[in-house]
Amino acid sequence: MTRPRLGLALGSGSARGWAHIGVLRALGAAGIVPDVVCGTSMGAFVGAAFASRELDALEGWARGLTRRDVLGFFDVSLGVGGLIKGEKLLGFTARLFLDETFAHLDRPFACVATDLANGREVWLREGRVRDAVHASAALPGLMAPQRVDGRFLVDGGLVNPVPVSLCRALGADVVIAVDLGMDTIGLRQRAGDAPAKAPAWRKAVGRWFGREEEGDAAPPALADVVTNSIAIMQARIARSRLAGEPADALIAPRLGQLGLLDFHRAGEAIDAGRKATEYMLPLLESLRE
Repeated sequence: MTRPRLGLALGSGSARGWAHIGVLRALGAAGIVPDVVCGTSMGAFVGAAFASRELDALEGWARGLTRRDVLGFFDVSLGVGGLIKGEKLLGFTARLFLDETFAHLDRPFACVATDLANGREVWLREGRVRDAVHASAALPGLMAPQRVDGRFLVDGGLVNPVPVSLCRALGADVVIAVDLGMDTIGLRQRAGDAPAKAPAWRKAVGRWFGREEEGDAAPPALADVVTNSIAIMQARIARSRLAGEPADALIAPRLGQLGLLDFHRAGEAIDAGRKATEYMLPLLESLRE
């Protein structure tokens, strides 16, 4: 008997996607190397780096990010279909993958995007890797869509946040899925964190226009509304898709304390991914038999 073909489905989650690096590190330390890698959004970013043997470079860059670096990513432009162009945020992919194509990757890799015109799920398996990664990670409303083969594509998390089905389509017999949204909904309420305080100037302006804040709680900023809404939506979609297309093993790092734009907290996410994977190792090792 031959060893089963192992697939790894890396889910969406923006900055929480750094956890995928920790997952891959823990799997590698245990001698578990996936034959097929598929990703959505940041899962596509990390998965492409792994498939092109650039994971070390990506991890070094991610761990070195500061809050100031992240703020510098936001090249605001309201006329391109999003609050930011995304060129700075995903610009590292240009240096990481250059003009590498899917055919030149170290192992089979594919990623998921969403066709903005009709809402269809799009599987990207050909052409330039960086274009596919940009499309898969284009958060709607926040980042501009990516044009690929004449279609405007946005974040694949809208249709398939954890691409188990794509791994199966690429020939995986056994699929390990990494879901980054299992611990996001309601975590802050369970932890008992106090709501953010509204600044004095905002309360004064509200009183001037006849509006009073409820207590001292600050209303969420636009970016928080967009990203948190997307996180809730993707978590619900992922649960539905995983129920109908279950993985053989599910890794679910605890990442609810990280915001979707907390790219400067890569160390925390990577550690959470490694810890969650190590917890699952007895099951993961049995899947190779």
